[in-house]
Amino acid sequence: MKKIPLLVWIIVAIASGILIGAFTPGLIDGLNSAFGSSIPTDLVVQLFVSFSTIFSAFLSFAIPLIIIGFIVPGIGSLAKGAGKLLGTTVGLAYLSSIAAGFLAVTVAHFIYPIILKGQQLTVFENPEESLSSGYLEFTLDPIMSVMSALILAFILGLGLTALKTKNMLELFQDFQIIIEKLLGHVIIPLLPVHIVGVFANMTLAGQVGQILAVFGKVFIMVIILHWVMLTIQYSVAGAVSKRNPFSMLKGMLPAYFTAIGTQSSAATIPVTVDSAKKVGIKGRIVDFAIPLCATIHLSGSMITITSCAVAVIYMTTGSLSFLDMIPVVLVLGIMMVAAPGVPGGAVMTAIGLLQSMLGFDDAMIALMIALYLAQDSFGTATNVTGDGAIASLTERFARAFGADKDLDTDEVAEKPASVQA
Repeated sequence: MKKIPLLVWIIVAIASGILIGAFTPGLIDGLNSAFGSSIPTDLVVQLFVSFSTIFSAFLSFAIPLIIIGFIVPGIGSLAKGAGKLLGTTVGLAYLSSIAAGFLAVTVAHFIYPIILKGQQLTVFENPEESLSSGYLEFTLDPIMSVMSALILAFILGLGLTALKTKNMLELFQDFQIIIEKLLGHVIIPLLPVHIVGVFANMTLAGQVGQILAVFGKVFIMVIILHWVMLTIQYSVAGAVSKRNPFSMLKGMLPAYFTAIGTQSSAATIPVTVDSAKKVGIKGRIVDFAIPLCATIHLSGSMITITSCAVAVIYMTTGSLSFLDMIPVVLVLGIMMVAAPGVPGGAVMTAIGLLQSMLGFDDAMIALMIALYLAQDSFGTATNVTGDGAIASLTERFARAFGADKDLDTDEVAEKPASVQA
């Protein structure tokens, strides 16, 4: 069961939710007529919705823990490295990530009003009239608000970089392991069941047809944007390093297709390193930059998260403001530095931001997760392929100011502490 990719589980969950929402009310109504019983026709849907209610409450409780558990050691561990070379690589990775986010938001601003015209979900405007709320109400208050967790994580993470001792860093790295296990063994495995409840509920409310239509259009747009971003990255890298960008892209294709199959930047690192060296990037730079970028450079995930978030906003409220998305992209780029190394880890890290800055509710979060996970492997493939462009730019800047002389490959061998899947 563990060998089945998460994408397959998500597809099964969506299909199961649609079938449950479409056919179980009729089946139960038939049983009532045959046996004279009075079983609620939405009984099965209500049971799954009740689970989703509990799961959503627990997820809200876990979000501040996820933020602290990954951002603090993620930022704190950046103190390890090679001085100017580290700063250059981190800066390039961050600029590339937020550029990808702004590309997605810009395209969505002009394209969504055309391809998603007339597909707003009125069900979200009056949920009490269509969406079922389940058989129970369950609340679990988080230990702190999302914004408080973000500010605390930034303060602690930056503070750790100033400490000479590693005791606190090791403490937060142990806490990170606990949260990784929470995600990997509890939250991520239960996500398909949560999605069954959400889609069963929406099918019952008569909205699933519009949702699936949006899924297909957003999926195609996101894949195209991935390739556009890779073309931009390698065009810049090729111009700066005086290499043929298309030859570089061709050389990195093994890493791209490996990542699609593994859904993991960690598992793809050996292939990414080998491909980057064959492209002609200096070996010592590759050995440093590729493992580091696997942790901090998530341009593909940024495109997916921002595209899906704007799609959910358009489907629900119908409003789309470019200015509102600017701070979201800037903060999201920082949060992606510490996204956990599990499938879907990037979107799980982003949930708190979507709630605090964009006002996403539980139903919108569920849609967001389903949209994101449907193409997670392609986002990961774009992440790792783009790492080759960052490595090439790092090599050029390192040669310009002699920072490559500071690189200690023995120290770098310990990186990374966590890797985005």
